[in-house]
Amino acid sequence: MRASLDAGFSCPNIDGRCAIGGCTYCTSGASEFTEKGSITAQMKREEERIFKKFGETPLIAYFQAHSNTYAPLEILKEKYEEALSFPSVVGISIATRSDCLEKEKIDYLKELSERTFLSVELGLQTVSDKTAEKCNRGHNFDAFRDAFFRLKEAGIRVSVHIINGLYDETKEDMINTAKVLGKLRPDGVKIHLLHIMKNTVMEKELEKGIITPMTYEDYIETVCNQLRYLPKETVIERITGDGSKENLIAPRWSIDKIKVLGGIDKYMADNDFCQGDLFNI
Repeated sequence: MRASLDAGFSCPNIDGRCAIGGCTYCTSGASEFTEKGSITAQMKREEERIFKKFGETPLIAYFQAHSNTYAPLEILKEKYEEALSFPSVVGISIATRSDCLEKEKIDYLKELSERTFLSVELGLQTVSDKTAEKCNRGHNFDAFRDAFFRLKEAGIRVSVHIINGLYDETKEDMINTAKVLGKLRPDGVKIHLLHIMKNTVMEKELEKGIITPMTYEDYIETVCNQLRYLPKETVIERITGDGSKENLIAPRWSIDKIKVLGGIDKYMADNDFCQGDLFNI
């Protein structure tokens, strides 16, 4: 079970190092799911919340908000080790960007992975540099691939995030992202639906007709075909997302997660699809 944490980090795509304002879909780097405070205070709140619902269960400290390797190494060590000091914590998951992984940080993450469970989550979103530029992502696919391989060479588990529904991408474009990513053999993949949220650049672009939300039917079909190009051994960690009901503008159908998950299961079964059945073909 994951305990979501906000360590107070920023992002080079927000503070001006490579861009200003963040990605066009960005609200708060997922910090809407956490409360501010020290790592210890947040861990105590998460323990209480999770234990109340599921009983005492081992926890993964999930550094979720913004870019969680975007700080001096000594600060990263302080934050991570504080979370790992909790007896309930059996590992750590770190969401970050490809351009925030200098050699000294990967060296430390390698050491960390040798004494606890560690997963580094990289936000790819799309393999299309054209789409990434529209999103103001701030780095290209080559930068992602470089960081991915450096992490893998260090023996570190890597999970990759992709987003369906970005700008003018067709179903074929989104499936191609899965094809290209699958050949890298990631340890895990999180497939997200683009959520257009309040107070984002995309909110204004939606009003101007620059972007159109995916339909339920297109999302189901796209995800099921993406799964076919991902290796069987890759863990699919997410096939839909959570957008707060208060701040989600579109698509509102995504709020019914049970319907989305059921739709994916049915489409896979009806078409006799399974994960990886087209991998390497």
